[in-house]
Amino acid sequence: QYHNHRTENWVVVQGSGVAQVGDDIISIKDGESVFIDKKVVHRITNNGTENLIFIETQCGTYLGEDDIVRLEDDYGRV
Repeated sequence: QYHNHRTENWVVVQGSGVAQVGDDIISIKDGESVFIDKKVVHRITNNGTENLIFIETQCGTYLGEDDIVRLEDDYGRV
């Protein structure tokens, strides 16, 4: 997915995961963060044995849910 009007920052507070941000694959764990700029494709995956819990902070001129452009969706939300 990506967003046209907002940036996001993900801060992991528990567990570990892999963030895909554009062409970059970033391993993240508790205490680490990832910044996602506008219009950059991104997703996060839990690759650990415990729950992955992260805080998402959104910043921009518009934060509506209709600013989510989904490219694929394993959960049928497309």
